[in-house]
Parts: sequence; structure tokens; C-alpha cells
Amino acid sequence: MTAAVNTNLGLASRLVNGILAIQPLANLAKHQARQMMIKRAERIGVPWTQEVETLQARDWKADLAQVENPQLSYPDYYLTSFHAYETGNLSWQAAFEVEPAAYAVHAKIWQGAQAQGDPMLRQSYHNILKSQIPNEPQDILDVGCSVGLSSFALQSVYSQAKITGLDLSSYFLAVANYRAQQRQAKINWLHAQAESTGLPDASFDLVSIFLMCHELPQSATRQILAEMRRVLRPGGYLAIMDMNPKSEVFKKMPAYILTLLKSTEPYLDEYFALDIEQAIVEAGFQTPTITNNSHRHRTAIAQVSG
Repeated sequence: MTAAVNTNLGLASRLVNGILAIQPLANLAKHQARQMMIKRAERIGVPWTQEVETLQARDWKADLAQVENPQLSYPDYYLTSFHAYETGNLSWQAAFEVEPAAYAVHAKIWQGAQAQGDPMLRQSYHNILKSQIPNEPQDILDVGCSVGLSSFALQSVYSQAKITGLDLSSYFLAVANYRAQQRQAKINWLHAQAESTGLPDASFDLVSIFLMCHELPQSATRQILAEMRRVLRPGGYLAIMDMNPKSEVFKKMPAYILTLLKSTEPYLDEYFALDIEQAIVEAGFQTPTITNNSHRHRTAIAQVSG
């Protein structure tokens, strides 16, 4: 049975969707959003252009071959434009720009944070994990690990744990593997669908999903939650950190900024309309705790039921 998708949109969202339905305007919005991020990064001391050029100068064939699963089939929702890239996450440009983009996007979460905004956001998440999960997890699955920023952050908190980073983009994983070599970090990178990981039943103590659900249609989120229930051990925990749809920041966001945001996030309406607590419970977890870890982000933590 397919759950109905509830997307009761406000006037501003409907207006923005109308604008983005006009392709030339959508392309302009994507361009503007990307340029805004690049300028912000450079302004706060993150050398976006220089870092990208350094990565572009490498030969990535061996890195890609090491992590890529050539048999993997991509779900339709993933084969679309994300974050102003026409090929979405399936490109080197997207992979090379993830890290400076993270610093730029999170620079304004806390006043004066600038380039420290991103590590502060991750630390706020880990503080919640440490306070609500009593036992140190030994096996951690980092879903939607991207280029490894979330995986490396988890490893710094749980230094004794075995960490698996899973992502759909082999380009992202190639960069993650390269960064792991630079750090001499031992992380298992897995190129797979989060809906169907191929991992054994009951093989993890903690599943962490950091800033991924807002990039999913509701149907995919529900399938992923069910899969995470399968791979978690009895007593294991699911932790999800993402944008908080109930935040006043998003409710009061100017139409221009909302247009730029939605031009890069094709499933944002579905995410904002999802009852994440209900979806987690329906997947076989206990009722989650919901904790705000910034004025626009929240963390949901739930233990396996039974």
C-alpha cells in the first residue's frame, strides 16, 4: 500500500513552485543559488575555487574503481537535478564542491560562527547522541555519507567503533576514500541504495542519517526507515539530523530565498509535509525523541522496538 503524500502548501510555496515550473526561471534560480554559496564561502575564508581546482587536477580513475558498484541501479528520484547540478550527485563537480558548500550553507546558523558553523552543527548533533544513547556503539552505519564529513565526525566521537559509510554516488565515495587515506582513517565505504543495502540483518548498533531525508521523496524515506530497522540489532538506535520544518526560520523565509532553496532541493515540499515521528514508529521503532540542535535543525533518536 502506498501512503498518501501530504503536501499542504502555503501561498508562498505555491508561488515559488509556479516560478520553478518555468524552466528558464528555474535555471536562473539554480545559478543564483550556487553563486551565492561560492561567494559566501570565499567571504568566510573557505577557498572554494582553489580547493575544487586542486581536486580536479587529480586522476580519479583508481579511486572511483575502488568504491564503485557497477551493478548498482539508481532509483528514479536520484536521477534528477540536485543542488544546482543538472546531473545531481552523479558528477565530479558535485563531489568536489560538497565540503566548501557545507561550510557556506552552515555559516549563518549561529551569529558570528562563519566557517565554524558546520563543525558546530555536527558537534551539536553528537552532543545529543552522547546524551541519549547510553552505550558506546560498536558498529555504526552512516547513511548518505557523501564525501565522508559525517563519517569522519562520527569516528572522532566513537573512535573504537567500526564505521560503514553508505552513499548512492560513487563520485562522492571516491572523494571520501581519498580523504580517508589522507587522514589514515579506516572506514568501509559502501556504494548501495539505502532502501536495499545488501547488509546482513541486525549488524549495527547505530544508524546515523545526517542531512539526507530532505533530499528524498516520502516513499523513499519510508523504505529506508524499514531497511534501517532490519540492519539494526535489538536495542539499536536510529538517529536522524535534518532541517526542522517547524522552525520559524523556514516559516518566515523571504520568497526570494525560498525560491533559491527549493530550486536546489526538488523534494523539499514532501520532506516538510512528512510526519517523521509517525514514519519512524511505523517502521518498527519506539516513539522518537525530537531535540532541536539549532534554530533550524532537529535530531530524532529512536530505539528499535521490542
